[in-house]
Order: sequence, then C-alpha cells, then structure tokens
Amino acid sequence: MTIIDITRQLAGNSLTYPGDTTPHFTQRDSGLYLISDIQLSSHSGTHIDAPVHYLKTGLTIDELPLPHLVGPCRVLDVSNAGSLIDASHIKGRTGGVPRILLKTTFSGCTSFQEDYPSLTRDAAEYLTKTGTLCVGIDSFSIEAFVCDGSVHRELLSHGCIIIELLDLSRVPEGDYTLIALPLRLAGLDGAPARVILLDKEGCE
Repeated sequence: MTIIDITRQLAGNSLTYPGDTTPHFTQRDSGLYLISDIQLSSHSGTHIDAPVHYLKTGLTIDELPLPHLVGPCRVLDVSNAGSLIDASHIKGRTGGVPRILLKTTFSGCTSFQEDYPSLTRDAAEYLTKTGTLCVGIDSFSIEAFVCDGSVHRELLSHGCIIIELLDLSRVPEGDYTLIALPLRLAGLDGAPARVILLDKEGCE
C-alpha cells in the first residue's frame, strides 16, 4: 500500500486567496519545550469547505459526515480543459465513484492566477445528479475568481463536500482510496485538512 500525501505544505509563504489572512507562525522557546502560535484563515492551504460556508446555514466543519471524506475516489486528469471545466470534460468518466478529485494545470503552481481552473455550473450539476459525495480540485477554488457562488451552492446544498488547493502533481489519473480529515473546529465554515490517497498499485 502506497500512501500519497496530496496536501500542500502550510507555511508563512503559502499560496493565499486574495483577501484571506496570510498564514503567520511564531515559535518561542519556553525552556523545556518549543511552542508555536498560529494565525491563519479557515480556508488556508489545502482545506475543506462546509455547507455553511456559502449557504450560511446547515452543517459546519465539525459536523461533516466523515464517510463523505473517506473511501473510494477517482482522480480525473482534466488538464486539457484549461481554466473552465464543464460537464463535457467529466461526463462519463466518473464511473459511479462517489468521490472525485480534479487534476488540472494548476498542480505545482506557486503563485496566484485569476484564471485558475474551476468548475462551471453545469459540471457541478452533473456531479450532484450522479450522487457525488465529495469533489476536490488542485486550484484555489472549485469556482472561478469572478463568480456568483452558484457552483459552491449547487454542490454544498446537495451534500457534496468540497476540497480545495490539493497537490495532485505526482498523481496519475486512476482510482484510489481517499482520506481527507479537516480540523474539528467548532461551528466554523471550513478548515485546513491533511488529505492523503492510498494506492494499492503504487504511483511514485
């Protein structure tokens, strides 16, 4: 069993969505031990969106059903889609697998781009109609930088949990086991997460 860490490293110079708090860490020596203070956004680094993030009601990050975030998943390489991933890029490729991760041209990128790859509304509707429990993407957001929130609301209102800013640069398209666990932050709209894939075949 190969374990593939698809979490972006969280540091003071991490990629940050415009307007979000830049992560800041301060470490001090208390004599017998080191201890650090951490300041960051609930959507810093690789993170998970809870329904309350865009719906402003419903489940918070500590209430998410963990079975949505643990189990069989499929990585789809949609690098050829460019900046907008529509239904035609994923239709017929999900194979009934309930957790979908989207590998785009953004994997490995280290700077903000307004035209980062994102889903269109019809792609989101396709995922909810096929019963997707969770969708992840390697770019800043599942939705375009200039947006009306409809992609987030379509997914989250149908119980499809969103993972953003993954690192899929070393992961070929294929089937894996997903484990995505957000920090259990009471009442919040999202949280950083450690996300890994388990691969029986090995991919490194």
